[in-house]
Amino acid sequence: MNKDIATPLRTRAILEKYGFSFKKSLGQNFLIDTNILKRIVDFAELTEESGAVEIGPGIGALTEQLARSSKKVTAFEIDQRLLPILNETLEPYDNVSIIHSDVLKADLAEVLKEEFPSISDIMVVANLPYYVTTPIIMKILEEKLPVRGIVVMLQKEVADRISAKPGSKEYGSLSIAIQYYTEAETVLIVPKTVFVPQPNVDSAVIRLTMRKEPPVKVTDEEFFFTVTRSSFAQRRKTILNNLVSQLSNGKEKKDIILSALAESGIDPARRGETLSIEEFAVLSEKLLPHFK
Repeated sequence: MNKDIATPLRTRAILEKYGFSFKKSLGQNFLIDTNILKRIVDFAELTEESGAVEIGPGIGALTEQLARSSKKVTAFEIDQRLLPILNETLEPYDNVSIIHSDVLKADLAEVLKEEFPSISDIMVVANLPYYVTTPIIMKILEEKLPVRGIVVMLQKEVADRISAKPGSKEYGSLSIAIQYYTEAETVLIVPKTVFVPQPNVDSAVIRLTMRKEPPVKVTDEEFFFTVTRSSFAQRRKTILNNLVSQLSNGKEKKDIILSALAESGIDPARRGETLSIEEFAVLSEKLLPHFK
């Protein structure tokens, strides 16, 4: 068995050997706790027939655990300085491929086809760079990639927003967007002390399980998300005021918005955070013919 990468001593030795300095702009925080890495992998429920996609492998600490638990790991690394380090740390594992690319610019459907031709069970598992967490998750969901789910470490505050329920202060358009595609649960809270360098915030691991069908049926997904985003544009405003100010020609169409709210059984004085995903679906269907 190879020695774990994610011990404080081994991590320090690797960084010193390569004279590696952390780039704030890339949100680099490396985990130095093997138990937490193993738990992240456990939450992904991988088998010897699974494929794992990782984003931002760093020096390979999580990659190594994934390689031991799955058939193949494909990791995206944007920082060229880490490529020689990964070459060395992951040398014992012949089931890992590293792609030097920005995952947000990659054609993920194509990559999955090429990297996992005979694998049907694919999970995204990553310790995500905090500054691009939301765009990465949304890209995976919106491109409707053939993955079973996503297990990622991110800022606790973002995890709270993703898994929030209506009526809570964390609940917003992000909660709705992600819960439309997945079932979301926070599975682990991670203290900042298990990273180098230590981030300023606590982290959480969230598990998103892809839904076979969204929880609501809408005619036009893009418009549905426009309505939800508009409803949260200014949290102190009522849903009526937000929709009037955010939807195109909303001011001229105020009467239409009022009657759509009435037909949906929604009090125009309510705030966006009190509406369930079902209520947003009904409302967007009523508004759709007038705004598209």
